[in-house]
Amino acid sequence: MEAKDKNPGALQLLKCKCPRCRRGDMFETKNPYRLRQYMNMHENCAVCGQPFDIEVGFYYGSSYVSYALSIAVCTVTFIAWWFTIGISINDNRVFAWLVFNSILLLALQPVLMRLARTGWLAFFVPYDPYWKIHPPKATERMNRGLKDAW
Repeated sequence: MEAKDKNPGALQLLKCKCPRCRRGDMFETKNPYRLRQYMNMHENCAVCGQPFDIEVGFYYGSSYVSYALSIAVCTVTFIAWWFTIGISINDNRVFAWLVFNSILLLALQPVLMRLARTGWLAFFVPYDPYWKIHPPKATERMNRGLKDAW
């Protein structure tokens, strides 16, 4: 049997790499701020062949991950604001944080949506250190006629 592949680390998922091999790019463009193309995904991983579209409507579940990431950003900014500027209703500092946080969330939305899709796929497709010798699982419930119908 061939030697186990060196684990490139889970931080590769932050670069939106394939969760199975952690080498191939999931998205067609690396720049999340090319707004016309930022969510266009490859059909399969160019390195290991893992299909990225597992079933129709698969990425609806990534909205839960996106929500959790957004809450994490809100929590971090709230704590940072609290320790640096302070939170007070009397002088509207809390409202200033709300405006700042809203603008930040809007600016981070393309990045958060990509990370959510990567995380959602990684939840169902684990890293395989033997990806070179194990073929990817075939999609079971994919209807090509309904692809991108959402």
